[in-house]
Formats: sequence, structure tokens, C-alpha cells
Amino acid sequence: MNTPLNSEEFYEKLKGQLYETTSWPAEYLYKFIIKSDVKKIAKLEAIFNNLGAVINKIESKNGKYTSVSVNLLMRSPNAVIEKYKEVAEKVEGVISL
Repeated sequence: MNTPLNSEEFYEKLKGQLYETTSWPAEYLYKFIIKSDVKKIAKLEAIFNNLGAVINKIESKNGKYTSVSVNLLMRSPNAVIEKYKEVAEKVEGVISL
């Protein structure tokens, strides 16, 4: 989901899909790709800190990028989208999948 920050049309479509395919509250799996920068990864983790998230990190073969998966119980599609927007706002260069 590499989308412009203000792409409300994209987020509305995602919200509709989430309502159609899932009963809420539900576990949601966020996936991000980020440069292997300790500070950027820490910023990303801090967004989900103290929420009961399970965070897994896997560094790429050459160590240039890190894949970060965040599994978290979310209350609604709106809450899912709020987190995507927060990540895009606070973590420079992150790619949301």
C-alpha cells in the first residue's frame, strides 16, 4: 500500500473491503518495508507500543531493508486506517504493504 498520505479515496476503498471481509474487532496484520535504520525501526515500533502488538522483524539478504510485521487486535477498520496514516506521517520512507 504505497499510497500518498492524503489519498482518502484509497482509504475509503480499504475501509469498505475491511468491513466486507472481517468481523470486528479482529486481529490485523500490518506489513511494512523500511530501510534498516535503527531509529526508523524504533519509531515504527513505538507507534504500536503498549497496544499488545506482536512485532516481527526480518532483515533483507543484503541488510539494506527490514520487513516489519505487526499483528494487533483492532477494534474497527477506522482504527486500522488511523494506524496506517500515523505510520505514514511519523516514519519517513516506510512502505506499507
